[in-house]
Amino acid sequence: MTRPSLTIKAEPYLYRCMPPRWPREPDRNDPAFRKLDDRMTFATHVAAFLAGNSGVWFFRLVQDQAWPWTVWFSSVWLAALVAHGVYIFAIADYSGPSPTAKPNAKSS
Repeated sequence: MTRPSLTIKAEPYLYRCMPPRWPREPDRNDPAFRKLDDRMTFATHVAAFLAGNSGVWFFRLVQDQAWPWTVWFSSVWLAALVAHGVYIFAIADYSGPSPTAKPNAKSS
């Protein structure tokens, strides 16, 4: 009795979209690119927060230390993360070109 082959075939769609690509030249004047860039920066901020705080609290618990600064460290960083999230998801205006971005100096 022969066993069926256990090959995993990825969908062709995955090959077309991974890694994600921006369909045009990246430019901070482009509102869609600016929105995506800000959200990716926020995701990096969240990852750094999780990695940094988990490391600090891990060593605090493993070494059985009473470091009072860990609470302040985590609280201040969490407040900064929340402020960053509120700005990105509620305050930032992506309707037009960036007011701080410099115009493209390329000539055709």
